[in-house]
Amino acid sequence: MSVPSSNRTHTSRRSPNDASQRPPTYSHPSQKTAKHHVESLRLHFLRNVFSVIPKGSGEMVAATIRTIFIQPTAEAVHHQLDAVADMLGQQFPKVRQMLLDAKEELTAFAAFPISHWKKVQSSNPLERINREIKRRTDVVQVFPNPAALERLVTAVLSGMHDEWIAFPRRYLSQGSMTAIYAAEHTDHTPHALPNTPNATDD
Repeated sequence: MSVPSSNRTHTSRRSPNDASQRPPTYSHPSQKTAKHHVESLRLHFLRNVFSVIPKGSGEMVAATIRTIFIQPTAEAVHHQLDAVADMLGQQFPKVRQMLLDAKEELTAFAAFPISHWKKVQSSNPLERINREIKRRTDVVQVFPNPAALERLVTAVLSGMHDEWIAFPRRYLSQGSMTAIYAAEHTDHTPHALPNTPNATDD
């Protein structure tokens, strides 16, 4: 059923590069992609740290904080965060408090199997989804109402889900995921997983 002309947003042909002349569209949080290809919690945290320390100390402080994430065990990760907080706190008390306040979030990856650490710290998969949604919505540009935008985004997500189910692609291996489920249940009965045994690198 066509939308009454009074409810549609009309636009004339304009240059696709003329952003100032583009008609307004309904926004959606998933359309917003980060400026950098790789975004993660620790990068956001470092930006916050940089805002409270002298510019000349940024490289040293960042290198010190990054040692938290290269430890070989979960116990070492937590111990290193405390050690880094105490060391940096001698010169930058605010940084020490920021590290302690964010300890749970910064070390959350350590609760996963070590083979997952690199992948769960990266938001690349989510950003791929955001870019695809943005690409599809940029083609349409104008939506008659928010529901139309939601239908398009839902279709994009459903299509991506079907692709991952239909093809032997897995971001995290089935074996490591089964180990997590087995550890969570006393009867060691893992959840049923799709028959997609191959893991893909990010």
